[in-house]
Amino acid sequence: MTERKPAGLSFESWIDRQIREAQDRGEFDNLPGAGKPLGGLSGAHDELWWVKEKLRREEGTALPPTLLLRKEAAAAREAAGRASSEAEVRRILGEVNERISDAIRKPLSGPPLNLMPFDVEHVVEQWREQRQH
Repeated sequence: MTERKPAGLSFESWIDRQIREAQDRGEFDNLPGAGKPLGGLSGAHDELWWVKEKLRREEGTALPPTLLLRKEAAAAREAAGRASSEAEVRRILGEVNERISDAIRKPLSGPPLNLMPFDVEHVVEQWREQRQH
């Protein structure tokens, strides 16, 4: 973490000094992409091109945590339906139920979660019935 800006020193001078000291320490040497043009500059103007590129590179998403958990819960329910054993159904639902319970205790940012933990016994019963047909 950088130090606080000293009183009486302009931000520009303070930032310039930090950059110069980092250069002297070699912190900018051999960075990935050094000497290469920035990508995304040749296409149509998009102020958020770099954000979209970072999300693509890191396989991220721009969804809020509550919506991500909803998607995760839906995927877990589907995975439980395809599970090869009752133990696997219980493991899948147990893991997502733990994350849902944590989110209920310590709310996540984003729209309301609107999720309750899965009734594992009910889902296991449905899984058994599905296997009988």
